[in-house]
Amino acid sequence: MADLAARLLQARRSGSVIDPASVRPPKDLAEAYAIQQEIVSLAGEPTRGFKVGSTSIEAQRKLGTDEPGAGVLLGSHVYESPAVVPISPTHVPFVEGEFAFLLGHDLPARGPAYAMSEIAAAIEAVAGAIEVVGSRFTGGLDGKGRLLVTADFGANIALVHGSWQHDWRSLDLVAHAISMTINGAARGSGTGSRALGDPMNVLLWLANHQSAQEPGLKAGEIVSTGTCTGLDPVKPGDHVSAEFGSLGTVDIIFESFEPHSRE
Repeated sequence: MADLAARLLQARRSGSVIDPASVRPPKDLAEAYAIQQEIVSLAGEPTRGFKVGSTSIEAQRKLGTDEPGAGVLLGSHVYESPAVVPISPTHVPFVEGEFAFLLGHDLPARGPAYAMSEIAAAIEAVAGAIEVVGSRFTGGLDGKGRLLVTADFGANIALVHGSWQHDWRSLDLVAHAISMTINGAARGSGTGSRALGDPMNVLLWLANHQSAQEPGLKAGEIVSTGTCTGLDPVKPGDHVSAEFGSLGTVDIIFESFEPHSRE
C-alpha cells in the first residue's frame, strides 16, 4: 500500500504514469481510501476538501461502477478562476463542469445518518467549478475501475472554482444549466440533475460517507459535485470556459506541465 501511494504521488509530481500491471491493486474500497490518506501524509501539504466523482450515469459506466467515489483535494491543486493550470498529456486530462459547495459548519463523524436539512444548514456558499480529471496510470481512465481510480485521488488533477454566491438558496441547482467551450467551440453541457439527480444529493452522500471516519467534514472545506457536462479532452494551450449563468463563468488556460510546478 505504501509503495503504491509513493508511486502515485511521484507520478502526480513528475507528470509520469504507472503501468497498472506493475502494482498490486487495492483489495477493496477501504484500502483504496487508505492509499489516498497515505499520499496526503507523504505530500505534507494542506487539504482543501473533497471532489466527488461518478455522480452521473456516464461517469459510472466509464469506471464500471454503480456508486460515487470521493477524492481528497490537495491545496496546491485548487485554484480560483481565472486560472492557469499545468497539465501533462500523459495523464490524458479531461474537463468537467460542475458545482462546488463551501462549508460554513462542521459535519462531524457520528453514528446516525445526516438528513438533507442538516446538509443545507452547513452550506455557506455555492460556486461554479471545473474539475480537471485524468489518470496517473497508463492508458487514461478507461478500464481502471473504481479501486485504482479511488486510490488515485478519484482521478483529480485540479479544481478551479468561480466566485462564491452566499445567497445560494435562491438557486434551482437541479435545473441550473452549465455549458462548456474549448477555444471558443461549444463542448459539453447539462444541468445539475446529472449529479445524482441533484447536487445536494452529492453533498449528502459525501457527508454520510465521511461520517464513518474522523473528522468528517469541516467548515471551510470545498466539495465538488461531479460532472454535469460530461468529459471533454484538453491539452496544453487550450482555453476552457464554463458558463454558469447567474453563477458567472469559470476560465482556465492550460499550460505545459513542469515537474514540481506547484508542489
